[in-house]
Amino acid sequence: MKQKTQATAVNQTQTEAEERQGTRRKIGLMGGTFNPPHLGHLLVAEQVYEALGLDNIHFMPTAKPGHAAGKETIDASYRVDMVDYAIEDNPHFSLNLTEVNRGGTTYTIDTIKELKEASPETDYYFIIGEDSVMDLAEWKNIEQLLDLVQFVGVKRPGYQAEVNFPIIWVDTPELDISSSDIRQRVSEGQSIKYLTPDRVRDYIEDKGLYKGEE
Repeated sequence: MKQKTQATAVNQTQTEAEERQGTRRKIGLMGGTFNPPHLGHLLVAEQVYEALGLDNIHFMPTAKPGHAAGKETIDASYRVDMVDYAIEDNPHFSLNLTEVNRGGTTYTIDTIKELKEASPETDYYFIIGEDSVMDLAEWKNIEQLLDLVQFVGVKRPGYQAEVNFPIIWVDTPELDISSSDIRQRVSEGQSIKYLTPDRVRDYIEDKGLYKGEE
C-alpha cells in the first residue's frame, strides 16, 4: 500500500488544536468505493468545497458498503492508494481511513458517530449524488443520522430526486463519468485518459486492475 501522509479522523492534530481555541471546523465528507476514483469525484468535491466555504474535504473509501446490496469492489488497499494519488496535488483534499481501518460492513451512522466522538466541534457535510439522495430512506438509522450530519446533494445525469429530507443542493457541472464505465473500458483495452488522473491510470495499468472483468 502507498505510504500515507494525510491525517485520518482519529489523528487530526491541526483540527484538535483549532477546536481547543474554540474554532469550529467545516469538513466535507466524500465517501464511496472509489473503484476507481475519477475526475468526476474531484470536480464535485472542489465545487462543494468552494460553494459551502468548507475547510477541507475528506475522501473516505469504504471497506464494504452497507447500503449497496450486492455491490462488488476490489481490495481496499488498491482503492486507498488510488484515492491518495488522485488527491495528492490538492491541499484542501485529505484521505480519511476511518471506514477502511474499521473494516467490515460500512454504515454511515457508525462512521459519523465515530467522527463526532473524535472531533465533537467539527461540523460534517456528507456529499452524495442525486441517486443516493433518492435512497436515503433506506439508510440505517437515517433519522438519527440527519441529526448528526448535514447532507449535501449534487446532481447526477438521468436522476430527478424528490425527497423530504433537509438537503443542501449544490449545482456542479454535469460530468458523466462513472467508475463502472472506467472498469469496462479497462477490461476491453480502451483508453481511460482524461477520465481519471494520470497517476491513477498508471497505477491501474501497473497493478493490472480490472483486466479480467466482463
